[in-house]
Amino acid sequence: MRRLPALLAALLLPAAQPVLLGTALSTASMLVSEAPARAQSPVDAILEKARALQGKKGSEQEVIKLANQVLTIRQSEEAYFYRAYAKSALGDKEGAIADYNQAITINPKLDEAYNNRGVAKSYLGDKQGAIADYNQAIAINPQNAKAYFNRGGVKDDLGFRQGAIADYSQAIAINPQYVVAYYNRGNNKSALGDKQGAIADYNQAIAMNPQYAEAYNNRGFAKSDLGDKQGAIADYNQAITINPKLDEAYNNRGVPKSDLGDKQGAIADYNQAITINPKLDEAYNNRGVAKSDLGDKQGAIADYTQAIAINPKYASAYYNRGNNKSALGDKEGAIADYNQAITINPKLAEAYNNRGVAKSYLGDKQGAIVDYNQAIAINPQYADAFYNRGNAKSALGDKQGAIADYNQAIAINPRFSNAYLNRAVVWQRLANTTQMCADLDVASRLGNSAAQKYSAQMCQ
Repeated sequence: MRRLPALLAALLLPAAQPVLLGTALSTASMLVSEAPARAQSPVDAILEKARALQGKKGSEQEVIKLANQVLTIRQSEEAYFYRAYAKSALGDKEGAIADYNQAITINPKLDEAYNNRGVAKSYLGDKQGAIADYNQAIAINPQNAKAYFNRGGVKDDLGFRQGAIADYSQAIAINPQYVVAYYNRGNNKSALGDKQGAIADYNQAIAMNPQYAEAYNNRGFAKSDLGDKQGAIADYNQAITINPKLDEAYNNRGVPKSDLGDKQGAIADYNQAITINPKLDEAYNNRGVAKSDLGDKQGAIADYTQAIAINPKYASAYYNRGNNKSALGDKEGAIADYNQAITINPKLAEAYNNRGVAKSYLGDKQGAIVDYNQAIAINPQYADAFYNRGNAKSALGDKQGAIADYNQAIAINPRFSNAYLNRAVVWQRLANTTQMCADLDVASRLGNSAAQKYSAQMCQ
């Protein structure tokens, strides 16, 4: 999902406006509008030229030249502000900050200078310094919607999603037509699990800008998470129609296609995403999943390997590659990949579970139990981990411990036919024919063919 960077929003200062300094203009700049009949001074004439070019792409060097001319004559917060704006647009964030500092020294009430200095600081990684500047801009001008928006962006970057939502909401309250604020608020709601709230915000953004490809893309993402796969595909289609180069929309469209069984269609979308952006690690990972589902384990491993080469911290790609190595019999290689996945994401319960399965296959039942314990500690509702731990305990002769784990697996998933079947095996070893046949009967009614066979042989 994409959030419009705060930088873009902060620098959307209309060039046609005379001075974008809020309500606090210097005495010199006020004289330009208050005494139009008076002959224009050379400085005012230069500032007027700079003002006309302000914000126009390709005019940055000329604006800097004009500001320099003014500053050789006198100190002017307007000239510093314009020069800072131009420097920032050219990538010179440090130079921009220095000029905003000068503008603020001359006029401490210049809220836009604080706002734009915050943008430059954020770009350079000084998130706390940026927030301090946005706070100051808001204190000077509580109606500065951009400052709320940009502060929300920094909070978003720092993971403070509720705070980000509050700031985007305030920006919208000040400016109900703030399209990008709806979009970013939707992204944060989606990340917090409020998919319906996110969709409502994307709807609002799309209503105001029907060509907003990213909003369609992210609305599709939310719909997909809610199970509306067809609705998601329709949104991705719209995003692609608007922007045929939107790699994320192809990648995201592949996911519901795959979920709906169209693996080849999904692979075609992942191929397109990779063609547009050969560094899109998620597309390689997702293509690997589709290939694996089609039985192409080697092809899947190649894709996961490519995803890892692009992003060495991609825990899911290591996990998925481990699963495919395990399926091909390479248990040691699988364990190595699960180790990497767990190092990157110590809360990945599935990696512990599957590493336990590989260890158990190699004879390390105690090591497997340790991994199942960890998986269960992370996710106490993980039925497969209880089931697998029961199998390991059964193999080690701990029959009562095995039954307890199968009980737990069944309590979580009452239709877990293999748990009934394996519990029946333990009951047999304990010479409890009644319980054994009861479990075989349940497993048989759940469609377990092995249970049906054993029940016919042993319980008739």
